[in-house]
Amino acid sequence: MTIRSIPAARPMAWLLAGAAAVLSTGCVIAPNTSEANTQRMEDVRKMSEQASATCGAGNVKEVNAKSFTCK
Repeated sequence: MTIRSIPAARPMAWLLAGAAAVLSTGCVIAPNTSEANTQRMEDVRKMSEQASATCGAGNVKEVNAKSFTCK
C-alpha cells in the first residue's frame, strides 16, 4: 500500500478560500446617517411643537421623536 502525499499548497488554498467566503458574508450596508439624523431632528421638532400646544408652555416634561409627556 502506498500513501500519496498531498501538496502543501492545496490545503492552504482551501483554507484561504474558506476564510474569504466567511469574511465576505459579513458585509452590512449602513444607511446614510446624516439623513437619518436630520429626519429624527425634524420629528422631534414637530413633536415638541405639538407638546407645547397640548401641555402648555413650560409644562412639557419629556419629548422624543414619537411621543411627549406633560408635567
